[in-house]
Amino acid sequence: MTRDVGCVMRAGRFLGLGFVATALGACQPAAVLMSKSQPPAEVLGGALTLRPPQGYCIDPGAGHESADAAVVLMGRCADTAPVVPAVLTLTVAEAGSAAVLAAGGQALADYFTSDAGRAAVARSGRAGDVRVLEAFGAGEAFYLHLADREAGNYWRAVLGARGRLVTVSVTPPDGAALPPEAGRALLDEVLTGLARANRG
Repeated sequence: MTRDVGCVMRAGRFLGLGFVATALGACQPAAVLMSKSQPPAEVLGGALTLRPPQGYCIDPGAGHESADAAVVLMGRCADTAPVVPAVLTLTVAEAGSAAVLAAGGQALADYFTSDAGRAAVARSGRAGDVRVLEAFGAGEAFYLHLADREAGNYWRAVLGARGRLVTVSVTPPDGAALPPEAGRALLDEVLTGLARANRG
């Protein structure tokens, strides 16, 4: 699950809306089975707390932290009842980066449906290889439902947490499918856990 992790560390160098997409643009890791269920975990010296959904664990060997940004990958824990096979990727940007969300939902929708936005989120980097099936705001997050020629059908969301821009993606493991309703439900669970763990 270590391949492609380095590319998402562009998160620490984000300027403008382009970061929201490029932070996870072409990075689609494989699935992972961890040893056991996991409690909440802190990143960036406690700047943010992550709460994996039930049945999923953080892969300690696949993520990366820089001085002020982090990438965390999660997969199914090995000791739990069967859960939906999926790869969860969270990118946490530098302090103050959540200010980009002030542009509003319409600006985000306009960007992600543009050629530049679609090229940024496409695994191949080509706008024609990805379709934006849905783009909308819900609660504190902005959701994207994407169909990528290489990555398949998956969900992504961006939101602010403790002043940091957080991008979350729920993708199918390589060679597998992830039903849209299952992916959306899992994304909702990740976002709910993130909000609860970082209140105040």
